[in-house]
Amino acid sequence: MHDRPAAYDAIVLGAGAAGMMCALTAGQRGRRVLLIDHADRVGKKILISGGGRCNFTNIHTAPDRYISANPHFAKSALRRYTPQDFLALVDRHGIAWHEKTLGQLFCDGSARQIVAMLIDECARGGVEIALGHPVRDIAHGDGRFRVMVGERESSAPALVIATGGPSIPQMGASGFAYDLARRFGLKLVEPRPALVPMTLGGAEILFRDLSGVAAPVEARAGKARFREAALFTHRGLSGPAILQISSYWRHGEPVEIDFLPDRSPDWLTGAKRAQPRANLRKLLGAALPTRLADTLAEQLALDTELANTPDRALADAARRLSAWRFHPNGTEGFAKAEVTSGGIATTGLSSQTMAARDVPGLYAIGEAVDVTGWLGGYNFQWAWASGWAAGQAV
Repeated sequence: MHDRPAAYDAIVLGAGAAGMMCALTAGQRGRRVLLIDHADRVGKKILISGGGRCNFTNIHTAPDRYISANPHFAKSALRRYTPQDFLALVDRHGIAWHEKTLGQLFCDGSARQIVAMLIDECARGGVEIALGHPVRDIAHGDGRFRVMVGERESSAPALVIATGGPSIPQMGASGFAYDLARRFGLKLVEPRPALVPMTLGGAEILFRDLSGVAAPVEARAGKARFREAALFTHRGLSGPAILQISSYWRHGEPVEIDFLPDRSPDWLTGAKRAQPRANLRKLLGAALPTRLADTLAEQLALDTELANTPDRALADAARRLSAWRFHPNGTEGFAKAEVTSGGIATTGLSSQTMAARDVPGLYAIGEAVDVTGWLGGYNFQWAWASGWAAGQAV
């Protein structure tokens, strides 16, 4: 005969950013919480984020910096738990931080400080943590969820899915959240790699020879546009501008790059009057890395001095440089994606509490849900906010 399962008020699956935030919030409200993860330590993805310094939030957080089939879904949680709220927690723990570009906040020291802070806050809430064993079975009946981990069975009226998406599989990430969601009848928005490098093939393979070259650009896909650095790689395109645009890109669509975003449309014809003896390669070389300037000049096939180049050809070259079309043949996939776009559909969830509408006691938070932030701390802020919202409700 089985021993009676250990009873809790809430069981949280996944000890990443969202799961830990949910567990500590519920625990500090007096709930008895069990936090489970198949990994042998908590917060593994936090530890590698931001080059080990953890870009833990962004002060410019706003709902329009998130992608979801329902653009309004994230508003409630983001409004109720803000970057300032998380910052107050960081400051209370005496963790030194600094702001980098575009509102990104990083630890001065190490991402380990953020993980240690979350562990400490979980301990304050009496959260029990079970690590190093996969979930063997989950059953649901009589208003309780029963979870088997190893030889141990635990039960609770609330179960929180916080196991993330399949990005970075080498860290143990998987589609577990989606399997679970399907089992409970929740719909999915097709998961796709997001914040991911793009690959080039065909005639554009020549740009791979620029591997290692970076330049500040404006990248565009559909209506989205980002001004940051783009980086050429041995497989195609990367860098912050490309990672950002990848979340909006759809297979088969072009990506446009403005290599000189601060130049006016008539800058080349103006240069012709000012420096008639110069050529395009020289002008581009003054504004861009030499190897990139050479490749673009070659592609535009304008070798003559500006004085001998018709204005129409110069205007055409300026236009191409401001909207250079690449046709990526794909991305580097979940293995290189920082996050997953898509996931558990928000239509089946409450934006107030993250609870499943049709399965009392079931919640989904963080990256497992169809809410994906921009690069630069936005996804952590969604993890904190959605975790806090569920932690207030379980």
